[in-house]
Amino acid sequence: MCSGAFILASTGIVDGKSCSTHWSFADRFRERYPKVNLHSDKLITDENGIYTNGGAYSFLNLVLYLIEKYYDRQTAIFCSKVFQIELERNSQSPFAIFIGQKQHDDSIVQQAQAHIERNIGEKISVADLSAKFAIGRRNFDRRFIRATGNTPLEYAQRVKVESAKKALEATRKTVNEVMYEVGYSDVKAFREVFRKITGLSPQEYKSKYNKETAGGY
Repeated sequence: MCSGAFILASTGIVDGKSCSTHWSFADRFRERYPKVNLHSDKLITDENGIYTNGGAYSFLNLVLYLIEKYYDRQTAIFCSKVFQIELERNSQSPFAIFIGQKQHDDSIVQQAQAHIERNIGEKISVADLSAKFAIGRRNFDRRFIRATGNTPLEYAQRVKVESAKKALEATRKTVNEVMYEVGYSDVKAFREVFRKITGLSPQEYKSKYNKETAGGY
């Protein structure tokens, strides 16, 4: 459960198998256990009798999963109602906070990351970015992936979506206003990238986390 997956992985029992851990430990886990198929977006993994789950209270969802698997769904539903646990929660993505993969020593990639983060409202061209640091496009991509685990485009998307999430949580701005602020002009493209990273549409995310939209407490 949670970061306890590190103990499981250290035994080698999940090499080549699926595993989950808390989203905030994902980068460290991948670096330490590259043979494990980590699914940091998943709340629960189930492979050959080995079960793992994401962080904190997601173990409650694993309990419901096991009740349904080894007993029946009606009992799982009953338990979810008695203990007030959301039954169908299966992803960590809406909860993940992107803080950037900075635990590496490639100074060029660090400068590129800083440039992306300083220019959230701009459309990032990977070709222009690699040229800015006088590195060939392919070599730049390889270095960026090796250092961060993401392509430059994926990194820029994650930075933009994280900025959009904060605006949707804490301001009265519309989805379109937020979209333009983080450098998107195509509603469909923004919605697709946002859902891919968070598991929710921008409007769903705002409804879930913005106090005014959610109607307060």
